[in-house]
Amino acid sequence: MPDSPRPLAVTLQVVSIVLFTFIGYLNIGIPLAVLPGYVHNELGFSAVVAGLVISVQYLATLLSRPTASRIIDNLGSKKAVMYGLLGCGMSGVFMLACAFLSHLPWLSLSCLLIGRLVLGSAESLVGSGSIGWGIGRVGAQNTAKVISWNGIASYGALAVGAPLGVLMVKQWGLWSMGVSIILLAVIGLLLAWPKRAAPIVSGVRLPFLQVLGKVLPHGSGLALGSIGFGTIATFITLYYASRDWPSAALTLSLFGASFICARLLFGNLINRIGGFRVAIVCLSVETLGLLMLWQAPTAEIALAGAALSGFGFSLVFPALGVEAVNQVSAANRGAAVGAYSLFIDLSLGITGPLVGAVASGFGFASMFLFAAAASCCGLVLSLYLYRQARRLRDAPRPG
Repeated sequence: MPDSPRPLAVTLQVVSIVLFTFIGYLNIGIPLAVLPGYVHNELGFSAVVAGLVISVQYLATLLSRPTASRIIDNLGSKKAVMYGLLGCGMSGVFMLACAFLSHLPWLSLSCLLIGRLVLGSAESLVGSGSIGWGIGRVGAQNTAKVISWNGIASYGALAVGAPLGVLMVKQWGLWSMGVSIILLAVIGLLLAWPKRAAPIVSGVRLPFLQVLGKVLPHGSGLALGSIGFGTIATFITLYYASRDWPSAALTLSLFGASFICARLLFGNLINRIGGFRVAIVCLSVETLGLLMLWQAPTAEIALAGAALSGFGFSLVFPALGVEAVNQVSAANRGAAVGAYSLFIDLSLGITGPLVGAVASGFGFASMFLFAAAASCCGLVLSLYLYRQARRLRDAPRPG
C-alpha cells in the first residue's frame, strides 16, 4: 500500500528514491562524451574499440541482472542500491588509474575496461533497485509513475553529466572524472543510509529464466527501440567530428531534455490509454527523429533529429515495462524489472561494436538509418503485441 493517497505526496516519495538513480547515472554520464574521443584520438584505438569501451558497461549490466534481481527480491531494494553505489565508487578508482596511465595505451585501456565492467554491474543494482524500492514504498498501482520518474532521473543525469564531463576534462584533465565519481558515490551512500527500506514481499520466487520468458516480447520491443539511444550516446561525438560540427555534447543534453519533457508532459498517458498504445506512438516519433539524423545537412537539423529521437524514446521503457511487470506476481517484481531491463542492456551492449562496424563500412550517417530500421521493427512488434492483448481481452470467458 502507498504511504499516502495524495498524488503530490506519492510523487515526492518517488523522487526521493530515484535520486539515487540520478546519482548513479551521473557517474555514467560524466565520462560518456569524453571516453570515445579519448580512446580513439588519444590512445589511438579504432572506432570499434571506442564503441566497445562504452558498450562493455552495458554488457556487464546485462550479465549482472540475474544476481541483482535476486538481491532485490531476497535482501531488499535498499541494500541493492547501496551495493550499487559502492560499485560506482570503485569504478571511479579505476578511472583515476586510467588517467594516470594514459602514456601506456594498453594499460590505460585495460583499467578503463575494468572500471566500465564494475560500473555496469553497479548500474543494474542502482537502477532496478531504485524501481523496486519506489514501488515498494508507494504501491504497485504507481508502477508507471516510478518507472517514468526513474527514467527522468537516469536520462536527466546523462544530459547533465555529458557536458559536465567535457567541461571538467577541459579544465582539470581526465583525473577529475575519477574524483567526481568517487565523491558522488560517497554522497549517495550518506543519503541512502538513513532512508526507510521497502518491505520484502513474500511469495513463491520464480526461476529467473521463467520470468525472462514472460517478459521476452516486451523486452524485445524495448531492445529494438534502444538502439537509437545507444547510437546517439556512443557515436554522436565522432559523427559531429567527421562533419566538423561543434557542440556534440549539446546533442546529448538536448536528447535528455526532450526525453524528460516528454515524460513530464505525457507520463500519465500510460495509465489512461495503455502501455502498448503509448509505445506505438513513441517508436513512430523516434524513427522519424533517427531518419532526420541520417539525412541531416546541418548541425541544427541533427540537433532537431536528436531532440525528436529523445522525445520518442522517452516513454518506450515505462510503456512496455508496465505491461511486462504485470505478467508476474508482486513477489517476483524485482526479477521482472531486472529481466525486462536486461533487454536494454543487451541492446546497448551490442550497439557499440555493431554500429561501429556499420559506421566503418558505410560512413557515420548510415548508423542512424540502421537505428531507424531497428526502431521501426520495434514499432511493428508493439503493434502485434497490442492486437494480441486486445484479442485476449475481448475473447469470451469460459463458463
